[in-house]
Amino acid sequence: MLSALVVLLWPAGIAVILAVTALVAKRSGRSSPPATAPMNGHHGGDLLIAVRAAWSSIVGMLLILVVGAVTVYALTSLLGVLIVHAGPSIDKPIYYWMIHHRVHFWNSAMVRLTKVGDTWTTWGAAGAAAVCLTAFYRSHKWLPPVALSAAIFIDHYLTLALRHTFHRIGPPNSPWGTFPSGGCDRIFVFYGLIAYLIWREVSGSRRAAVWSAGVVAALGFSEGYSRGYLTLHWFTDIISGIIYGCLILAIFIATIRVVIGPARTPGTETAPGIPAAMSGQQAPRLQ
Repeated sequence: MLSALVVLLWPAGIAVILAVTALVAKRSGRSSPPATAPMNGHHGGDLLIAVRAAWSSIVGMLLILVVGAVTVYALTSLLGVLIVHAGPSIDKPIYYWMIHHRVHFWNSAMVRLTKVGDTWTTWGAAGAAAVCLTAFYRSHKWLPPVALSAAIFIDHYLTLALRHTFHRIGPPNSPWGTFPSGGCDRIFVFYGLIAYLIWREVSGSRRAAVWSAGVVAALGFSEGYSRGYLTLHWFTDIISGIIYGCLILAIFIATIRVVIGPARTPGTETAPGIPAAMSGQQAPRLQ
């Protein structure tokens, strides 16, 4: 009976997340019409100015991300101190309970499902998204490849730094360092950032933002559940990975908004004669 309840926890959790997402999206009101494509057609001088502005934005973005990464490291380290000291009293009972209530067929399904958050899976998704979004973006074409490449670099080396700082041993069947959970972290960092970049260019509406966040949250829950079910991480490491990934994602979103400006709202377009790549702010609404 308890084994069945553990299995049902996964679809129940996904259903709750999507139901809450639908409710919040409904309250946000109907989406506005999609944004009008900005007008391009640069002249030589305008293009040179646009290139210089792009390089300036890239340098500024990377500098802000470095500061943000240091901040995330400090906050996660504070969390790590708490987890190392108080975590075992929470983790061990959950670990032994899960070991005794696993179902073979569901275990096999979770082995496949948890690969969504694997390193090469998420890096491959980030690379493919960078290529596609670069071709798709109407302005600031440098943003997807720069943001996603920086996400790979920062997430990888920041996680290594945290592992070297704490040296926390994982469960018996996964003894290598597991604080914070890399799989849960990568779901929010990469899929969350991809969703945000798509949302900025395609919609910019509140309803689309809610649904994007809901889908990423469902993926994060699924990854956390599968890692916990397979006892690849301690429970507190899974929660820490989710918090850690959300912090990194928040830093990237905030940085993009500072450097580029907020997302283009539906029904706006770039004013004629202004190169889109030169604009670091929301395009003005035409009267």
